[in-house]
Amino acid sequence: MSVVEQYARAHIVSDADIVEDEAIPVVLRYDPESDPRSVRVGLPGTHDEWTFSRSLLEQGLRAPAGNDDVRVWPCGRVQAVLEFHSAQGVSVVQLETKALLRFLRRTYLATPMGSRESTAHLQQ
Repeated sequence: MSVVEQYARAHIVSDADIVEDEAIPVVLRYDPESDPRSVRVGLPGTHDEWTFSRSLLEQGLRAPAGNDDVRVWPCGRVQAVLEFHSAQGVSVVQLETKALLRFLRRTYLATPMGSRESTAHLQQ
């Protein structure tokens, strides 16, 4: 099993000191050895890395989904929004849906054989 890491271009709106108009690289990471049910999103400029369930990311690409700290929802046909809440404030990240789907497919390929999760529901 290997770690899946992917960079995606994102637009970030945050109360942190980062430029909002530029697309910046966001790090998407999945480590099946550490936690096979979770993904991580690293936000540059904020030194934040958010860990949340892979199923939340997948659900949020189809319809709004979330918990107290992380919310995900589709934004039109080609983008998705990830919203992160912390004591320091709120960060909103807008990414291309295709990049997130590609990342999710790669995470399911990295999941050990015999897992109940499959890639069938990720095909569009």
